[in-house]
Amino acid sequence: MESFRKVIKGWLGKVLLVLFLTPLALVGIEGYFSGGSSDRVKSVNGTDISQKELESLTKSFKEQYLTYANGDETLLNQSFIDQKAMDTLVARTVLLQHAEKLGISLSDQQIVQMISQQPSFQQDGKFSDALFENYLKSVGMTNRALIESLRKDHALKMLSSTFLDNPLVSPVDLEQITNLQTEQRHVHIASVNLDNYKKDIKVSDAEIAAYYEKHKAAFKQLTSVDVDYVVVKPTDVAASDVTATDAELQDAYNTFVAAQKKAVKPEVKHILITADGRDEAAAKKLAADVAAKIKAGTSFAQAAAQYSEDPESKGNGGMLPAYEEGVFGTAFDQAVSSLQSGAVSAPIKTEYGYHLIAVQSAAVKVPSFEAEKARLNAEVIASKKANAFSDTVNSLNDQVVGSDSLDVVAQELKTVRVQSAKGVTLATKDPLLSDANVKVKLFNTDVKNGDRNASSSIQLSNGDVVWVKVRNYHAAGEQTLAEAKPRVKNKLIDEKAYSKAKAQIQKTLDEFKTQPAASVNKGSLVFADAGLFTRAEGLLKREVQRAAFSVKTPKAGHWSVATATLPNELVVVAVSEVKKNSAEVLSAEQRAELVKLYQQLRGQQEFDDYTRYLKANAKIK
Repeated sequence: MESFRKVIKGWLGKVLLVLFLTPLALVGIEGYFSGGSSDRVKSVNGTDISQKELESLTKSFKEQYLTYANGDETLLNQSFIDQKAMDTLVARTVLLQHAEKLGISLSDQQIVQMISQQPSFQQDGKFSDALFENYLKSVGMTNRALIESLRKDHALKMLSSTFLDNPLVSPVDLEQITNLQTEQRHVHIASVNLDNYKKDIKVSDAEIAAYYEKHKAAFKQLTSVDVDYVVVKPTDVAASDVTATDAELQDAYNTFVAAQKKAVKPEVKHILITADGRDEAAAKKLAADVAAKIKAGTSFAQAAAQYSEDPESKGNGGMLPAYEEGVFGTAFDQAVSSLQSGAVSAPIKTEYGYHLIAVQSAAVKVPSFEAEKARLNAEVIASKKANAFSDTVNSLNDQVVGSDSLDVVAQELKTVRVQSAKGVTLATKDPLLSDANVKVKLFNTDVKNGDRNASSSIQLSNGDVVWVKVRNYHAAGEQTLAEAKPRVKNKLIDEKAYSKAKAQIQKTLDEFKTQPAASVNKGSLVFADAGLFTRAEGLLKREVQRAAFSVKTPKAGHWSVATATLPNELVVVAVSEVKKNSAEVLSAEQRAELVKLYQQLRGQQEFDDYTRYLKANAKIK
């Protein structure tokens, strides 16, 4: 049954997606919590949660949500993120405490064995201390911190898997879900336009006031601002001097050549002599002896193959495949930068041991001045225009801020004008006003507290610059009767038109309850055969689908009928047939997938209930 995959991707799949994307996943988050501190923000059964832990997890959650909001920070609910981070930390703490109480833990020896078996820490089939040390450096952890992190991570996994991997699933539940999601309904639809019913409808002020009082909570408004703004584009500013002199072109070429040379990294080789199996003095002496052999004629590659204790580079002439500053420390980097091409350093001490370093500068082929002249000429002119634009913006910014007026921009540049917009919200779709940098200026705390000064210049992503000045700030909340009146009036007109239209077709609707569909006098209703639908397909509008799947199964030849309201439209939804499909219509693979998904859902629900129980019985201060 091909539609089953739509079932999985539909209702049940969406539920699971919400569950598993919720950032309350406690397994694997130990990396956020590298040591506590005295700045306690919460205590859970005597275990402190530090400000550092809270800030770290809050930052991580914020980065996750920013990816969903395409980097627009103004769309984030920071208080929600803060609370989510705190709830997660509390939940993690009570779970770890309960895991310890149950004796769920690994010994140091077990963890060391796990680490030693990791492929990323192995070299030629054996555990590599060097690879492990580099990993610890990269994550900024000590050996002991990593072991404790893995111990807690394993305890969380073991505890959560008790629920997630072994949920109780009833065959009756599975059968009901299968029946609901595979059931097909044959739908017919008739539409009644409400325009004609609205012509003579009158709504009094008393009706509007009464409706408003009864449904006041429904008339909410988002935070919005009325704003003036002025935009300046680079094309609005004419540069006075747009030619490039020979001297400027030569300077640009010299800069280009220097950049080309700097971009080419030298080849770096080293021979490493460690203190493993010898004392430091012996290691230093051996390094000096090897340096003497190289000076006497032994090639660097031969010396590396014979003496280097870096297994990754000794077989390759000592060559470091991708040298990066900071890997071996400051002393190593200073030697690399100061060595002449082809020279070999004296022994250089780092935390790894003693290094002999050789550097070979790569040859750089730089295009001639004439070959680059046209491109450089365009760059110099573009730079001059950009500087002229920047100077103009800076001058205008001083005037705008000094006078608290946007008009000075329009007075200086005749090609621009001050524009206005009312009711701008965070969700407003506008090429300019929906820019994240602009919204930060429109909806910050200062504006909320009454600041109505003109902003400083705001750089847009396309290179334009804008200034904004908020005229009015409308806080989120319930609208007043005056503000809500147009919406209330339209709502009442719609309801009266709907009632009027339904009353006119009520006789037909009643006939459907007792007569076969073929004998019902449908009058002005013209039904279109919409086809067969399942709940999970999502092909019908929500109101129509709700009506179609809420009516009872019709008798043969009869239709079960309901109505749905859409904007300016009354929809009559009829179901002529309901096809029940049992689990047998699914293949073994599909049934297994359904069982797996439902088990995941039930397991997550049980784990969440268990976590809530532990939190409810914990002493949280």
